[in-house]
Amino acid sequence: MKLYQILEQQLKKEPNFVTDNGDLKKWVVINKAQNFDEELLELLLTNDELKTQFFKEIAGATIFNQSLFIQFLEQKNYLNDSYTQYKNKVGLTIDDKFLKQRNEVSLVWPFKDCILEGGQSREEDKREEIFFNEILAQDEITQLLDPKVLTNAKRFDSRGEKPLDQFNRNADGTITDNLVIKGNNLLALHTLKEEFTGKVKLIYIDPPYNTGNDGFKYNDSFNHSTWLTFMKNRLIVAKQLLQDNGIIAIHCDDNEQAYLKVLMDEIFGRENFIANSVRIAKAGGGHDSQFLAIEYDYVLIATKNKRNLVLNKMQIDTEKDSKYKLTDEYVARRGKYYLRDLDYTGSYSESLDYPIQIKKDKVLYAGGKFGKPNTWRWSKKKFDWGIENGFIVIDEKKEKVYIKQYQFVDNEDNIRTREVPYRAMINSLNSEGAKDISSLFDDKVFNFPKPESFIKYILDFSTQENDIVLDYHLGSGTTASVAHKMNRQYIGIEQMDYIETVAVERLKKVIDGEQGGISKSVNWQGGGSFVYLELKKYNQTFIEQIEEAKDSETLLKIWELMKEKSFLNYNVDIKKQDEHIEEFKALELAQQKQHLCELLNKNQLYVNLSEMNDERFECSEAEKCLNQDFYKI
Repeated sequence: MKLYQILEQQLKKEPNFVTDNGDLKKWVVINKAQNFDEELLELLLTNDELKTQFFKEIAGATIFNQSLFIQFLEQKNYLNDSYTQYKNKVGLTIDDKFLKQRNEVSLVWPFKDCILEGGQSREEDKREEIFFNEILAQDEITQLLDPKVLTNAKRFDSRGEKPLDQFNRNADGTITDNLVIKGNNLLALHTLKEEFTGKVKLIYIDPPYNTGNDGFKYNDSFNHSTWLTFMKNRLIVAKQLLQDNGIIAIHCDDNEQAYLKVLMDEIFGRENFIANSVRIAKAGGGHDSQFLAIEYDYVLIATKNKRNLVLNKMQIDTEKDSKYKLTDEYVARRGKYYLRDLDYTGSYSESLDYPIQIKKDKVLYAGGKFGKPNTWRWSKKKFDWGIENGFIVIDEKKEKVYIKQYQFVDNEDNIRTREVPYRAMINSLNSEGAKDISSLFDDKVFNFPKPESFIKYILDFSTQENDIVLDYHLGSGTTASVAHKMNRQYIGIEQMDYIETVAVERLKKVIDGEQGGISKSVNWQGGGSFVYLELKKYNQTFIEQIEEAKDSETLLKIWELMKEKSFLNYNVDIKKQDEHIEEFKALELAQQKQHLCELLNKNQLYVNLSEMNDERFECSEAEKCLNQDFYKI
């Protein structure tokens, strides 16, 4: 018996690996293998042939050859199910290789965040998701990343909604309008390159975490390697949009944070990594975790060029913050500056060995606790001034010199304030984000929105007023809402329909002066505007129709329309597709949907700017004027 037959028989002993039709859920098995699932490993080890093929003995230990096993599963001749056979018959291979075996360079996500429910057989079952991303080989990409035609432009301000007449620009010719863009975020990012390369100060994104858990509004069950490719494709173009001293902050959790750090190091340079900021997200929570209670997630922060980076400091009121409270109110005048004791513990903060060594009018450490031996610390003049004003005390008996901390401030009014770096750890509970959005909508419209106060914290240390902030996983619109209230220019991108029902509606409430979130802390009174835009769809329209279809009959009607109006892949044989239509009907509905999506040319998901005047794409005069304005044609 062939090895793949042995493997199939063994795997089908586990009901969770089998569909209601008796087919093996190959995508589930691969996912289990990637996570070294004990259930899967036990099945393999109990068969001598499979143990011999996929395990090896090293120093008395049995080691699973994970990469070999997954590679074997992904070969086209393994588990040659009806769908695989059908794809071969209609020609969806290139050089006898499936696309995923070729040099992958880009991921197109035609379905809801790349995921379409397909493997769930009963409502009470744990959901098993079919991954409907497209992996395109380099030689297939011709116009995928070209700038796209923009459409359906409208401006929202305090007077309501109106058609966009023109974009506002600054003296340098850069658009200064806030932009909310509906469309595939990879393609939208490449579209923004024409206008915003090197101009964005902060990119904050809260992408899918790849947890494997189902979220109704934002499904994030991704294959690990595919998730990294998904992130990489977008980060490469995002980096081009950043200013030289720009910052990128990416939210994630333990599932991918270590791998994401390595990926960010590759793209932005390890020397440009700033911090792995920890957010305490659950107040004493996380007790539903299987092992340890996880109460936190992360924000990985990097810059494009650390040499040019200057972060804002936090202004501390030392009378209100006990950590920085003054214990000695003594302030010494020194010209237009003032000194004050910052040693809130009541003891001196540094000590030097006595006697003090002086060389070339500078005081030398002789091996004190707070400095390396034989290193320079102060000028002699400054040292004498410190003794005179009580900040430096010499104790000859103990042979010690004690120094208190001090800080220059510019006037007496600021004597209580101190500038300190923002912390890389912050309490920001998920419940606070839920409260922010529930105060705006009567219903629960989005799961796990980030709190406005948390986004404000990031904007506080990384941006100034009028800086451009980009969020290409806009979700419920928190980043845009906070940026709007803080007078930052923002660009938000989201493919899902809730961009209109949640994000846009939320921003309209912001303009009207809603008082939730950070509104009171920034004295928000309303006002401002934003421009809503969409990428003009073409093949994307068919993909959305496929996604909405409830049965095979509807899909067959869509196929007839596709033959008439869509752009199909060059290697699609329409005649063979129709010849084998009965076999198509025999496939599961999810496989039928996947197949029709694969037939479409992904270079034509949206209308390319270069084809705006092609009559086939039916661009109106208003759309042409809009794009001439945006692209400065």
